[in-house]
Amino acid sequence: MPPKSPLNWGLLPPTFLLPSSTRALLPLTPIRSIKSTNTPRPDRFAYDAKKPPLNSTTASALARKAHSIPLRTGVLALKRGMTALYNPETGKRSACTVLQLDRNEVVAHKTRDKNGYFAVQVGAGQKQAYNVTRPMLGHFATARVSPKRWVVEFKVRGEEGLGVKVGEGIGAGWFREGEWVDVRGVSRGMGFAGGMKRHGFHGQPASHGQSLMHRGMGSAGGSQGSGSRVLPGKRMAGRMGNERVTVKNLRVLQVDEANGIVVVNGCVPGPKGQIIRVQDAINKPWPKGPMKLEKIVSTPITPEVAEAIAAAA
Repeated sequence: MPPKSPLNWGLLPPTFLLPSSTRALLPLTPIRSIKSTNTPRPDRFAYDAKKPPLNSTTASALARKAHSIPLRTGVLALKRGMTALYNPETGKRSACTVLQLDRNEVVAHKTRDKNGYFAVQVGAGQKQAYNVTRPMLGHFATARVSPKRWVVEFKVRGEEGLGVKVGEGIGAGWFREGEWVDVRGVSRGMGFAGGMKRHGFHGQPASHGQSLMHRGMGSAGGSQGSGSRVLPGKRMAGRMGNERVTVKNLRVLQVDEANGIVVVNGCVPGPKGQIIRVQDAINKPWPKGPMKLEKIVSTPITPEVAEAIAAAA
């Protein structure tokens, strides 16, 4: 039999086996360890020591997106067509688009306590009551507005963006001349289009040796390099248009509050009669426009303008 190890009657058991009262009476002995030369980070998600770590709460996520959320709500407008305006000082001609507001009214408010974010629900247009579902009829009746054809939410940064009360109407005076806006709409559908029209390909060379392939897109995939297949996302022929398009930084040239018309510089996606979302531009300084309807200063109509409007009617 192997010899038994002698019992160490004079030694104490390990400290983690001793009770807390006995452990407090023992002298403190320094514990030697390896010292790291790297400064520990405050959080494993803080990749930059100079910046605070990211938080995973909903409030932190909204705070990170606050710089790209407008201060106030937008409106819905109909694209009426394009025209041109001349600058009286420089004589420069600039193409512009005429947008007309159609009975914009606030239907509901979204708050962070109830919905997790701040938003203003705006309805525009008109719809017959027999073509509206009963839940939506109750929704409109709660706001005391007529049934709307289009209902859209516009996110706002904070509670101050809910200055427009439920049931109030928003007109063209919500914007002022010289402000910058972003417009969103569905582009005009082109149907099935080839690679040259859809993506701007140059096509094949129109020289000797090319036979009936002048507008062809060419090779669509490699033999061995890509696994003898066409990679996902390859630009090819297909349906063109009929997708959501955002045009940024359009300047407001004219505002006609009486007729609900806002004229913006440049082009707007979609055909005539397309519904367009108009909101303050996020890449420009926020305008000093009104946050409430009471702060809108209406421009008086001169007698000459009134006579012109009456003659046109």
